[in-house]
Amino acid sequence: MTLELTDLPDELSKHNELSEYVERGPDGARQICFAVPDAYCATCIEAIESGLGKVEGVSNARVNLSQRRVVIQHDESLDLAALGPAISLSGYRNFPVDPADLSSKDKTMAELVRSLAVAGFAAGNIMLFSVSVWSGADEATRDLFHWLSALIALPAVAYAGRPFFRSAFAALRVGRTNMDVPIAIGIAATTTLSLFETIVGGSHAYFDASTMLLFFLLAGRTLDHMMRARARGAVENLARLQPRGAVQLHADGTSSFVRLAAIEPGMHLQLRAGERVPVDSVVVGEAGEFDLALVSGESQPVTIGAGASVPAGAANLGGVVQLEAMRASADSFLSRMASMMGAAEEVRTRYRRIADRVSRHYAPVIHLTAAATFVLWVVLANPHTALLHAVAVLIITCPCALALAVPIVHVVAAGRLFERGILLRDGAALERLAKVGVVAFDKTGTLTEGKPQLVGVDSDMQDALARAAWLAGASSHPLSQAIVAAAAGNDLGMAMARETAGAGVEAEADGIVWRLGNAAFCNGRDEFDDTQSRVWLSRNGEPVATFRFSDRPRPDAAATLQALERARVPSTILSGDRPHVVAAIASELGASDFRAALSPSDKLDAIAALRAERGTVLMVGDGINDAPAMRAADISMAPGSAADIGRAAADLVLTRDRLDDVPFAIALARRAEVLVRENLIFSVLYNVVVLPLAIAGYVTPLIAAIAMSTSSLVVVLNAMRLRFYKFDTTNEGASR
Repeated sequence: MTLELTDLPDELSKHNELSEYVERGPDGARQICFAVPDAYCATCIEAIESGLGKVEGVSNARVNLSQRRVVIQHDESLDLAALGPAISLSGYRNFPVDPADLSSKDKTMAELVRSLAVAGFAAGNIMLFSVSVWSGADEATRDLFHWLSALIALPAVAYAGRPFFRSAFAALRVGRTNMDVPIAIGIAATTTLSLFETIVGGSHAYFDASTMLLFFLLAGRTLDHMMRARARGAVENLARLQPRGAVQLHADGTSSFVRLAAIEPGMHLQLRAGERVPVDSVVVGEAGEFDLALVSGESQPVTIGAGASVPAGAANLGGVVQLEAMRASADSFLSRMASMMGAAEEVRTRYRRIADRVSRHYAPVIHLTAAATFVLWVVLANPHTALLHAVAVLIITCPCALALAVPIVHVVAAGRLFERGILLRDGAALERLAKVGVVAFDKTGTLTEGKPQLVGVDSDMQDALARAAWLAGASSHPLSQAIVAAAAGNDLGMAMARETAGAGVEAEADGIVWRLGNAAFCNGRDEFDDTQSRVWLSRNGEPVATFRFSDRPRPDAAATLQALERARVPSTILSGDRPHVVAAIASELGASDFRAALSPSDKLDAIAALRAERGTVLMVGDGINDAPAMRAADISMAPGSAADIGRAAADLVLTRDRLDDVPFAIALARRAEVLVRENLIFSVLYNVVVLPLAIAGYVTPLIAAIAMSTSSLVVVLNAMRLRFYKFDTTNEGASR
């Protein structure tokens, strides 16, 4: 069913206000972000996402539970004013936010701390009265202390319980339940029972239990919130690196400050020493010295000359530098990294789908169990005892730990990868990475440095090199770039060439068809048995020149292959280069398996064969000819130096250009899967153990609150172990 605007409150006037929050997502789709501060569990996710799914024009909605935000992808037909009411109809407060603003004040945390302080103050004072009652105070003193406890407890519970009551009421108002419903029922029932006992002059009141219960519930939620924030520390720190804006230079010679969100491509900016580049830019004028540690992981300053690009987040270490903006802030390096980090929390992996499904059906079952417990104890004892035991069942079985079991591990893992310089573009890739059965490496630019040197030209043409450079200028392939570099000073310009992935480039001039590429593309005969890479130049289908190149393996390539072998992950080389060249590199690196002279389609066949033989395939490549194979593989990685299309096809990007990050990422993914399983097993066993105890009456509501909060913290702390786990990819296994 489609939710029509006529079913919603009249907020069409808000459309223009909301349009400033719309941005382009990583895949180019329009998206807008709303904060949903009351979302805490899997049921909340389902309610919000299903509610937004009924709005016409919404193509996708994903709730990020750690950030308490929902990212909505939509088309141009969407009326933005319908989004807020649609979320409200699902039972949740909401307001639009800038998705790039991750460093704003945490209002939820502030409310939790205030509520915790009020609950702690009330519980401490009421406990003093309770001690006197327990010590044998006479009836008049007991009644007085009960009334004094009520005067403290009622306003304290009303104020400190707001996070639970508000969330529960919002859910019940729209006919839903969430994990705060049983908590709110438990607190309200205990407090109401205590007030009834006080009014009728009963001998027992439970104000101390209700306020202590609330205190421990708030303590657990506050600590949980703090641990989640710490787990997301990498993203928070990333947001703090973004400057508020930059100084814009105008054509008339004046300058003015422009906010980050207002920077547009083509603007000329001025950067002073110590300031960070606000958006991806090009250096104009004099060269500058920059700290690219955020991009490459290396702290050595890098000099970037005029015409060269510099990514957002790089720090200016020299004097005043002038830049020309290449991209808007939403499309720049820092924003893309933040989006990649967020993907780890939003993705629905196999384990998370299982946990969400269980959590979704958990609440109705527990409510029925609590009702059955109440009936049982009414028969066995009395309504007071029955109510306490039913409340204990409601609280102790809250599925907080189960809802956190999977996403919190993925958040910590994504942060650990980021600190290592590995950008996770697809959160589900972490689960697939743990199951890798074989790693396929491209050769040029991946196992080698990707900086080949032209060492010889075999041709009778005097201008063979210049003609080859004329064609090569249209290609980003490393061999083409080597030809262009060698022909510097003898340039014919750049051809309007057409590139065929994995083959070469072709252009026509004065009725002559020129081709530059491999032997098959240029009708050349590969009769050489040397170990040098070769490129052919043909004129009207006739080879007229060959170019010979040398390229060195990366310094860490051999150690990376050895580390994978020790981890029992075999590796292979898939290359389009000549067999003799690939065989020589494989021998030098100690690789026993390789396949040479592969076209892009041949690489697809090789990926399929490896999957049939070894299972999950990881492809590591960098060039335009690797993109099809990277998309065909179960998971893919690309060095930071890869071509744009290679990085776009990759699930993970290695910004430090170090191959030893490959075994590190696999080891971390495997460890993360172990922690996910541990969390799920603990969450299930916890409920299996505590539920019978609560039904049998061995658990008070206070103990239930402590146990439930502790279970959530155990899950979070177990996930945090991943931050301190030591991975040694140079020796056998991983050290703990």
